[in-house]
Amino acid sequence: MFVLFEEDGAFKAGTVLADNDSSLQVETSHGKRVKLKASHVLLRFTAPGPGELLERAEAAAEELDTGFLWEVCGDEEFAFPEFAAEYYGRSPTAVESASLLLRLHSSPIYFHRKGRGRFRKAPPEILQAALAGLEKKRQQAEAIERMRAELVAGRLPPELAGMLPQLLYRPDRNRIETKALEAAAVDAGLSVPRLLLKCGALDSSYDYHFQRFLFEYFQEGVAFPPFEGPAVPAELPRADVTAFSIDDATTTEIDDAFSVTPREGGGWRIGIHIAAPALGFARGSSLDAIARRRLSTVYMPGNKITMLPDEVVETFTLAEGRECPAVSLYLDVTAALAIMGHESRVERVPIVANLRHHDIEPLFNEETLEHGGPDFQWKRELTVLWDLATVLEAGRGKAAANQNLVDHNFYVDWETETSDGPGYITITPRRRGSPLDKLVAELMILANSTWGKLLDEAGIPGLYRAQSGGKVRMTTVAAPHDALGVDCYAWSSSPLRRYVDLVNQWQIVSVLRETEPAFAPKSPDLMAALRDFELTYAAYAEFQRQMERYWCLRWLRQNRPESVEAKVLRENVVRLQAIPLVMKVPSMPLQLPGSRVRLTIESSDLIDVDVHARFVEILAEPDPEELADPLYESS
Repeated sequence: MFVLFEEDGAFKAGTVLADNDSSLQVETSHGKRVKLKASHVLLRFTAPGPGELLERAEAAAEELDTGFLWEVCGDEEFAFPEFAAEYYGRSPTAVESASLLLRLHSSPIYFHRKGRGRFRKAPPEILQAALAGLEKKRQQAEAIERMRAELVAGRLPPELAGMLPQLLYRPDRNRIETKALEAAAVDAGLSVPRLLLKCGALDSSYDYHFQRFLFEYFQEGVAFPPFEGPAVPAELPRADVTAFSIDDATTTEIDDAFSVTPREGGGWRIGIHIAAPALGFARGSSLDAIARRRLSTVYMPGNKITMLPDEVVETFTLAEGRECPAVSLYLDVTAALAIMGHESRVERVPIVANLRHHDIEPLFNEETLEHGGPDFQWKRELTVLWDLATVLEAGRGKAAANQNLVDHNFYVDWETETSDGPGYITITPRRRGSPLDKLVAELMILANSTWGKLLDEAGIPGLYRAQSGGKVRMTTVAAPHDALGVDCYAWSSSPLRRYVDLVNQWQIVSVLRETEPAFAPKSPDLMAALRDFELTYAAYAEFQRQMERYWCLRWLRQNRPESVEAKVLRENVVRLQAIPLVMKVPSMPLQLPGSRVRLTIESSDLIDVDVHARFVEILAEPDPEELADPLYESS
């Protein structure tokens, strides 16, 4: 005697060794012995043998029409032997019964299981829904396979073209496009962004990083929505000064300018003039909504995303040859550079020159200040401002730090094509703390601290930068900034580029004009702007650092140096001398911070923004003076 039974979700057949009515001892066709409850036996038979039964039943089940079985069976629950007898119109053989059982069991959308060997046909509406679902899955599987094949062949399926950012940066793995893309990446042995580069979906590795940032912070795109144009302030008093700005060659949002006017009886009247977009539109306007959404201009090598539309920037930037609306801080200074008093005004300021660092620094630097140099226009004014900056720095009790550190300027020529895509990168060093840097920084510190006090004394809230215990934070009330050595510090000098400065300018103008401030004390909107600005400004700064690292790798690939020199920051971490690239060198033996070493660049990855270098040799031991460099402590 043989039996058919179900074990662990599979059908098995075996020979009965002992039948104890309520239980059986059975040996399967594979020689395994099992104990079965009699109720678990689905079919008893005498022929054929157990192994042959399942083999023949599986073949016969393939020939049964599931749809026809569903049509001819009744609506009530049934046992498969009964249905087999009805279906065949006679007492079925063991093979016929088993084949029908296998077909019923393998068709769960047609027949619902109700127990061992018992089934009930699916209701028509449920069956149709299930069949529609199966058809949908079949079509999806075909679509996935088609898209996968196209991607592996280096072609971008049209379905993917309109959703690339989502696929790259926030993939939904329930979508068939994501499934196809990830399957193709596995088959091609490439990461998803590399596969899309191969397919031409991305213009370059730069496009991958830039689009990721836009997806995170500018999903609506970088174009500005419709806005009401700014009002050009009328009837502002004209300042009787000759003002000039000092900026990098690429600066278009010129926020600040200076004037130096001799005073009768000796001394000077120093003017610090800040562009005044706050006079052109008010809080709650469409332009305010734009600035509040963006919160800051985004900077990166070779590109930027401005906080305000070009029309607004062009209206209020302190461009030479124009009389520009400005909020001015005037300092009455003696011949010995002692500040006797100050005054703030809202006015029109004649801008006669936009000085650029690359033009002025060769003529005005530490060497020319110490040993003299050629005469040039603005030499007298710059010298007066430099002398005043030195006095202001000493008065703060915070001498400039990191004078020997080097910053770098990044210039991208987008018209030049390289093997890595558009953009030829030039990176040039620029020493931090030059005379031009110092005079601008000190006068901005003075303006921001002075106007911060102005708001505080008037009882008008502003947005302040405060520092205590080494921690910098933002606050709506005046608080000391220990690192700068000032009682309070309210960013107010870059209203074209930072929303915080624009907010503070609205508040400052309200004090000077004795009008209602844009933000009242304890304004929840002011606190919300503070929180959003801190988070967004930090994210923008991190993106700028990431893109500077990316362009450093492009520089290495572009110039292909045989070796590079680097300075050790800490264990296995170095900073290259030629460019501001910090990297790990696992092969480098333990070195003292400040040591100079030679490396060979072995490879770089523009998608992961990573670089691998091999240690070659030690060039020099550390200079004791450089060990005081804060980078060694904070890196």
